[in-house]
Amino acid sequence: MLIFVLMVLILRACSCDHHHHHRRTNQLPDRSTIVHLFEWKWKDIAEECERFLAPKGYGGVQISPPSENVIINLSNGKRTWYERYQVMSYKLDTRSGDRDDFVNMTTRCNKVGVRIYADVVFNHMTGDHRSNKGTGGSTADFPNYSYPDVPYMREHFHYPHCIVNNYNDVNQVRNCQLLGLKDLNQTKEHVRQSIIRYDNKLIEYGVAGIRVDAAKHMWPRDLREIYSRLRTLNTDYGFPPNTKPYIYQEVIYFGNEAIKPEEYTTLGDVTEFRVGSELQNVFRGRNALKWLVSWGEQWGLSPSDTALTFIDNHDTQRSGNVLTYRESRPYKAAVAFILAHPYGVPRIMSSYAFDSTDQGPPSDDKENIISPSINEDDTCGNGWVCEHRWRQIYQMVAFRNAVRYTAVQNWWDNGSCQIAFSRGEKGFIAFNGEAYPLNATLKTGLPEGEYCDVITGKKRGNSCTGTKVIVNDNGLADVYISNHAEDMHLAIHVGIESRIFQK
Repeated sequence: MLIFVLMVLILRACSCDHHHHHRRTNQLPDRSTIVHLFEWKWKDIAEECERFLAPKGYGGVQISPPSENVIINLSNGKRTWYERYQVMSYKLDTRSGDRDDFVNMTTRCNKVGVRIYADVVFNHMTGDHRSNKGTGGSTADFPNYSYPDVPYMREHFHYPHCIVNNYNDVNQVRNCQLLGLKDLNQTKEHVRQSIIRYDNKLIEYGVAGIRVDAAKHMWPRDLREIYSRLRTLNTDYGFPPNTKPYIYQEVIYFGNEAIKPEEYTTLGDVTEFRVGSELQNVFRGRNALKWLVSWGEQWGLSPSDTALTFIDNHDTQRSGNVLTYRESRPYKAAVAFILAHPYGVPRIMSSYAFDSTDQGPPSDDKENIISPSINEDDTCGNGWVCEHRWRQIYQMVAFRNAVRYTAVQNWWDNGSCQIAFSRGEKGFIAFNGEAYPLNATLKTGLPEGEYCDVITGKKRGNSCTGTKVIVNDNGLADVYISNHAEDMHLAIHVGIESRIFQK
């Protein structure tokens, strides 16, 4: 009996992280993926929730910081993206919209079951700039550390002022200025109250959680105190009573630094930057795919139930050695892998095209952000990349939703760069990273029937616009992926997007 009880407990331990992902993130139970609509306007996000994200099964949107920022003009007169991370006040007034636009967005997105996560910046205020104008009309006296619209004064910042240049000095990382941005002292009660008031306002206006910018530059004990005083989610937006906001914290860590993600995982989830840095080696062919058999904690990554996973984000696209939309073939494969694998909570990057790292979002002559245009094939125009609208990506979001609560099974590899695995009896995926075709009869774990590969095409009635995969009564299928194919992977699942019929 004792052995049986232990077995049940072990099984429960293995499957529970899939069960509580949606509870933790406050997404609907049948959804599991966040998309970062970087620099989008609130009214465009509201429309995107209704017309695309909800129908395609996305669970949430990470938005750009909604608090008022300083206006930064580059030498060419254009505005930059990073001004959004230089706070003038906690007024909801930015190039993405004002308070009314914000509430309109959360109302409409929540109504169709898509959650909003606000990127909140409260480690610091601005740097020093020639212009002291904010997007909401606020002004500041930078040399005197005076931000009257909060209000903050010199005594609310770390003093004496220093710049972070040694990441192995914990006190410096948390008490000095990151990139010269004025560093708030979160130990001070007035600073805590100002931050809590701002976060609680966002919760009152319908957000499901927050992404905490530059979390590793703040003391965990201060963050714990701030988080403990956040209100529960607003039931007016359809959240169950007493629901805590989902908190995920930006802690950049690639190894060998003094500050580690585990200092923050007791407070909330943590952005796992090593996912992107490890998988770029795999899908660029520098590291054999077969090693992915042990993907997750065994690679030294944060525990699955505290990790937010992503291939690239708005920073690493511009500075890191990661895959981005510019290398679309390995990029789509890497995104497919994190969506097919149960490790962590996945976030998809949705970009605009850029030529220089400072370049801001597509904008008109008056520097107003331009809305994305939507093409016939669902892709975007007007300078927006919209990776979340690429068929190979949104189809994998549906795959992830279809395979929830299942484990990785039926692992197969060729000893090198061809791999395949199933998610229980719900989904199957194969990758070919070799310079020759993958041609094998593989165990899919799926019920007998006909399925459409969701990577090469879509299901249309009872046929496929791409490859059709036939699974026999033993769960086996003949799998072929050319080394010259547009994509290096193939995926089928039991959801309506893939299954034609099954016996």
